[in-house]
Amino acid sequence: MKEASDIFRIVGIVLLVLFVLAVGVPLVLAAAGVALGIIGLLVGLAIAVIKIAIVVAIIYLVIVGIRAVLR
Repeated sequence: MKEASDIFRIVGIVLLVLFVLAVGVPLVLAAAGVALGIIGLLVGLAIAVIKIAIVVAIIYLVIVGIRAVLR
């Protein structure tokens, strides 16, 4: 059981580091007035990639549905 608690501790530390990197660093940079344009660009790029992925997934589902009907 000690190994499981060690694994949970490591996973918790990794999640905490990811949270700090994802939330803390941009907040500090924004507070310092640095990289506001870069952060906005990255957020816009992420939204665009998500939209493209959704469109591709819908097209794929339509194609698979048509193929299933034709069989």
